[in-house]
Parts: sequence; structure tokens; C-alpha cells
Amino acid sequence: MKVYLVGGAVRDQLLGIADEHTEKDWLVVGSSSEQMLDLGYHQVGKDFPVFLHPDTQEEYALARLERKVGSGYKGFKFDTSSQVTLEQDLSRRDLTINAMAQKADELFDPFNGQEDLNNGILRHVSDAFSEDPVRVLRVARFAAQFKKFGFKVAHQTHQLMSRMVASGEVDTLIPERVFKELNKALSYETPSVFFKVLTTCGAYQKVFPSLDNQAHKNHNNPFEFLDNLNTNKTHIKFSIWLKDENKHNIKVLCNTIKCPKQYQQLSELNSQFYQFSQDFTSHSSNEIFDFFTKTDALRRQDRFEDLLIVFKLLAINIAPIKHLRGLLKDIDISKLDRSDIGKAIQIEKKLIIDLFLRTAKKSYQ
Repeated sequence: MKVYLVGGAVRDQLLGIADEHTEKDWLVVGSSSEQMLDLGYHQVGKDFPVFLHPDTQEEYALARLERKVGSGYKGFKFDTSSQVTLEQDLSRRDLTINAMAQKADELFDPFNGQEDLNNGILRHVSDAFSEDPVRVLRVARFAAQFKKFGFKVAHQTHQLMSRMVASGEVDTLIPERVFKELNKALSYETPSVFFKVLTTCGAYQKVFPSLDNQAHKNHNNPFEFLDNLNTNKTHIKFSIWLKDENKHNIKVLCNTIKCPKQYQQLSELNSQFYQFSQDFTSHSSNEIFDFFTKTDALRRQDRFEDLLIVFKLLAINIAPIKHLRGLLKDIDISKLDRSDIGKAIQIEKKLIIDLFLRTAKKSYQ
């Protein structure tokens, strides 16, 4: 039984970006499920044996081979016998930079991952790459994650991804994996690269078919407005990505990829009001009253704060919106007619908005 550190932890060590938060994945060669259980490990994998260390809770996976027997992510059979070698296990991994292993100070690199790491190349290990459609998303995500180091997708890998799209393999992606990879990509500084890589190989249109604003295959990157935003909240970047889509398309997308309601609601509000907010004080009193009603600005304050962050990141002056929202929040209900309090509050809000607009057009121009 031999244990190796594998995958992203080895890659990130060589890149010099590993820290105490780096997840460590361990590969066990020459063992069995029975032996791992006897040693006190806890099995958590259903499709293939993965075990949690009894003390560190880090993941230890038995070395395995896999054989494609059906379509999609789950269409595999696994061989996890003690006869599977380290090189055989590494050969099934997606990219050469993820197909390295380390034991003590010795690096095992049968597919020249370190060379590709040094040259900034994202290259598939073998044609077995095409058997798992999730790898198309992963390559796009890695391209976004490592853009700051100058990484590019190898031409042959781009070609293979395009063939996977043409063959229909990408059509078998399950929604949860799409959202998982998308959400990770949005957490990086340059998520535009994720969408650009998917566009180049034709996967963007397949993965997000409900969207009208499909990017064209050219050398420009139409998603660069997503890069280097002053926020680490992925649901905010998600709504900015969808700023030019209509409410119906956003709803279809969110239902398809099963994203959290927080993402859908903020995206729909931004889609509906981001154009409106660009010249906020030019609108009528009734239109502005309607804006605060539909955004539920006074009751759903956290969501409204997120919407203001989105507007600000889209270079919209949010000062008049915040000012008026503050005035509406400060209404003293005790001074209003209690016989029909709802109507009284509505009248008071409109009076405040009318008064605000008489002065705001000069103040915020």
C-alpha cells in the first residue's frame, strides 16, 4: 500500500499558490476497500471507493481504471483492484497539469504535466478526455482560474472539445454540475475566459440554450465586463452576466441549471431595472414608486443592497436611489391616518417621491 498526494494540490504547490486552505486529495495504490476500512477509514464514495481519514478527514481514493459504458458523467464502470498502478490511475485524469503525483519529495509526472505547467498549457492527457462532458466545463474554468498566469488551452484540446460538442456528448451534462462549474468560474478574477472558451468550442450555446445574447466565435471576448469586478459575491456576478437577458430567459436558465433563488431573483430585478436606474431622476413619480414596490426595497433590504451593488458595478450613480430609499424608510407611521394605514403609507410615499424629484434633478445631474 502506497499513498500519494495527487491532482490540484500538487499542481498548486508547483505554481507556488498552495496554502493552508488548499484541499489535499490522496491516492492509495495497492490496497482494497476492506483494508482501508480495517485501518479505520470511513467510506463515502458510492460509485467508487473514496475514504475519509479518521483523523484529518481528508479524502483518500483507491487507484482506479474506468471504462465508458454509457453516455454522460455517470456512464462509467470502475476497476479499483489492488493491481491498478499509479500511472494507470493518472492516465484517466483530465489535464496533464492535474495528472501528477507526489510522495515525500519525489514527483511522479508520466504525462509531462510540469512542462505544460511551466509553459502555461492546458492539455488533455488522452482521448479518454472526450468520455466525460464535465471536462469541457472544467477546462474552461481552469482557463479562467489561471488566466493571471497566462495559461491557454492547447489547440488539440480545443479541437477535441469541439468534437465533443458536435457529437452531442455535451448535451448529457447534468444541471448540478453545470451550475457548480459556473459558480466556481464566477469566483475568479477573470470569469470572462470561462465563457469565451465555451463559446470558441461551441459549448456555450449548448450549455445555455435559453439565452438570446449568444456570443459569436471571434477573437474578441464579449464577456470582459465581468472581469476584475470589485466583489467576490458570485450571485452578483451572475446577475451582471445576465444583465441584457429578459426575465423569461433568466427564469428558464435558472430552472434548467437549478441555481439558488437568490441568483434568479437578483438577475431578474437587474434585467428589469438596470436600464431604468441609469437615469433614475428622469422618471415620473409613479414609475419610481413602482420601482421601489417591485424591488421590495424596504422589506427585502439585503437583496436591495445587492441590487445597488450590481448597479454600482455597472457604473450607475446609485446616490439618488439610496437617498430616496432612506427618506422612504424614515416615514413616521404614528403620524398617519390609522383608519386605512396602507393607503396612508402609499400617499405619504408618493408625497416624499414628488418632493424628492423637485430637487433631485438639479442635485444629481
